[in-house]
Amino acid sequence: MVAKRIIPCLDVADGRVVKGVNFVGLRDAGDPVELACRYSASGADELVFLDIAASHQGRATLVDLVRRTAEAVTIPFTVGGGISTVEGITELLRAGADKVSLNSSAVRDPELVARGAERFGCQCIVVAIDARRREGGWDVYVKGGRENTGLDAVAWAQRVVALGAGEILLTSMDGDGTQAGYELELTRAVADAVEVPVIASGGAGCIDHIAQALDAGPKGGHASAALLASLLHDGVLTVEQIKSDLLGRGLTIRPLELPAGASGSR
Repeated sequence: MVAKRIIPCLDVADGRVVKGVNFVGLRDAGDPVELACRYSASGADELVFLDIAASHQGRATLVDLVRRTAEAVTIPFTVGGGISTVEGITELLRAGADKVSLNSSAVRDPELVARGAERFGCQCIVVAIDARRREGGWDVYVKGGRENTGLDAVAWAQRVVALGAGEILLTSMDGDGTQAGYELELTRAVADAVEVPVIASGGAGCIDHIAQALDAGPKGGHASAALLASLLHDGVLTVEQIKSDLLGRGLTIRPLELPAGASGSR
């Protein structure tokens, strides 16, 4: 059985990590390189770095910040925001990213997913889906949650996987930052519809929520990984606490292998 993953997320705007609720009301949460180092040393399985203003502002991802962050960590590292060409993917991979996350650009140019997968392999291409509930399903939003595309989230996930996406980063806009729990129905619907890993994002408020999202049972979220932000940034929980608890529940989690003297405690 493939181990479930715990993935801290660094939403970055103007060179700082930020966090909000439902994609608005952003507040400062720290320095991205400092936080990346902390999470890498504390046993996180991967990191996700999202330049959340890049697409809306019509600019490329902050490559220098990506390079400095990548140099500071020892775990796989995904970068998203403002990536619109194969050349942009190349630049970020050369800067140290292991994977790239496409969102608005994938909707605008779905063949970018195919071109990226053909050039770099499916394992390098993550498609991020920001979804908001509507009657009978969920709509896909782009440009940092500002624009409703009218696409159905489950059908869109299936399409991008068919084009070559190797992973789906699925965020519930309704749950984002609320700490009220992941939207398990959404996560389950997408995870059951595709044959690639799905990362649950948006709404974690306690370890119970994380366990529910990762559970493969009939009421679980069926996610392969849980993305976390506020809980970790605010010091409510550490990666060690989360993994220890999930292991105690019988979930298949990668064990902590911390460097000597390392700790995720604040």
